[in-house]
Amino acid sequence: MTNLKRLSVCAAALTGLWSAGAMAQDDTQTLMGLGISELRQEIQTRYDAGLAASIDPAIVSANDNRFMWANEAKAQCGIALGFLKSSTRDETSIAKCAMAARMMNRMPAPPVVVAPPPPVQTAVCNRDVAGMIFFDFDSSDLPASASDSVAFVTENAGRCQWSSITVIGHTDRAGSDSYNEGLALRRANTVAEYLRNGGVAPSMLRVEARGEKQPLEETADGVRNPQNRRVEIVAN
Repeated sequence: MTNLKRLSVCAAALTGLWSAGAMAQDDTQTLMGLGISELRQEIQTRYDAGLAASIDPAIVSANDNRFMWANEAKAQCGIALGFLKSSTRDETSIAKCAMAARMMNRMPAPPVVVAPPPPVQTAVCNRDVAGMIFFDFDSSDLPASASDSVAFVTENAGRCQWSSITVIGHTDRAGSDSYNEGLALRRANTVAEYLRNGGVAPSMLRVEARGEKQPLEETADGVRNPQNRRVEIVAN
């Protein structure tokens, strides 16, 4: 069974899990009260569901917010899983993971329309950010979660007729400005190299480093924030 088919089956199976009873389980305090092993399994289930939904053509092209919430669930649950590697319960990312997973599954079915839905390619190709990869603190090592974003870009570069792909490195606000500029550049170069190895033509790639200048979440100077330690892949 291919990865896409397996994830589609997973999404279908998980639809039944988020019934009224399962929604109660999404309560953050309930999750925080679980053992580490159970919590990791619950967060992994939500991450898998978000991943499956984010590549489901029906959700990608739907005229509602499920695709947005699917990506949010994937990102926040991925962050929570990163913390759980060291048995750390990060309540912020766990709460955001649970909320995004719940919203992803509470969206009503899109209304029936006479006109045909827009082609999947249009929705896929016009995304502002084609991929986002989150890094560990003070690290430019490629995380395992990068494979999903890189696969999406490499698989769609040709059919979307992208002429350029810009890889932009970011950091949180821990460390000096000059150090973070260098760290952001190393992260961007790591992702660019992975894209080249995946088949993206070097002539299409541009690398930029923004350091701590453009955070996803505003923080005080010196604060470590996992959402700001990222690389964005922008395709045009």
